[in-house]
Amino acid sequence: MNYYVYLFKKLDNFCRINSNKVEYNEISGNQNIKGGLGVKRTLIILMVSLLVVGLLAGCGGTKSADQKAPAKQFINIATGGTAGVYYPLGGAIAEILNKNIPGMNATAQSTGASVANINMLKDSKVELALVQNDTAYYAFNGTEMFKDKKVANVRGVSTLYNETIQIVVLENSSIKSISDLKGKKVAVGSIGSGTEANARQILETYGITYNDMSPQYLSFGEAANGLKDGNVDAAFVTAGYPTAAIQDIAFQNKVRLLPFDADKADALIKKYPFYAKQIVKANSYPGQTTDISTVAVKAMLVVPAGIDNDTVYKMVKAIYGNTDRLKAAHKLGEGITKETAAEGMPIPLHPGAEKFFKEK
Repeated sequence: MNYYVYLFKKLDNFCRINSNKVEYNEISGNQNIKGGLGVKRTLIILMVSLLVVGLLAGCGGTKSADQKAPAKQFINIATGGTAGVYYPLGGAIAEILNKNIPGMNATAQSTGASVANINMLKDSKVELALVQNDTAYYAFNGTEMFKDKKVANVRGVSTLYNETIQIVVLENSSIKSISDLKGKKVAVGSIGSGTEANARQILETYGITYNDMSPQYLSFGEAANGLKDGNVDAAFVTAGYPTAAIQDIAFQNKVRLLPFDADKADALIKKYPFYAKQIVKANSYPGQTTDISTVAVKAMLVVPAGIDNDTVYKMVKAIYGNTDRLKAAHKLGEGITKETAAEGMPIPLHPGAEKFFKEK
């Protein structure tokens, strides 16, 4: 500002000097010059004044804008492999947060999925993560793959969509119910996997242990080949349905899904709150003419317990205010609704999320 005051004074002094020179000439009889230069002097002063006011206003406006601009907030989102469901949904969530929360800078990153995501959250490497709700339960309670490695600082945001437990047999198999799995060769998933834990818990509900059958610790790709070759009698699959791998088998070999008894589903959910009932609708797979009752775990969002309530509230509000974007990201996004966000919630809700879901 001092510079502009200095400039104003210099111009004013310049005008006065020139005005005095004109007065000398007026003695010689040029009466109009003095008045003309007086007007010019006034105009110059006025123009400089307006310039200074404009510049000062501009400076003041910039400062005000800087003060009002929200501080950048960085949110790293842990998803899964690029070929899975978590990755496109995580990308859509990042986009929603960036568009709807001022100052938010959210980024989705590919990861090893649920177990890896919980560990990244525990180590403060991410602020938001997609995981299976059973994995969140194991982490919070220090069981299964998190035995002796309890993660007490994880909190729930919402559950998203079902990841259905499907028990597959060939159509001509003598196995008609889950109880019939006794004495059979059953693919239960890889050792330490979420699918293997699901299989063990479901069999337990039916009074079956691994001692009562021949468990095969196979990935579903391996189990699919085993079904076709006759080396496996049944296979557990945990995935969103329709599952492409089951569709592929069904095109070559007719298959059936084993139904889940309602009373057994209730008992399972009572003991393991991360399960929910699920219907696999008719015609989801070739040759499937009726609905099949089963159970499912849920994909869900988790955050660290220490993240502030307002941030979580804003994130949840933005996500559930833009579910159309989630539907566009993946077909399973169609199942993401505010009304089902508490189903299968296995761990305490973060207070920021709880505030949002209590609102009407």
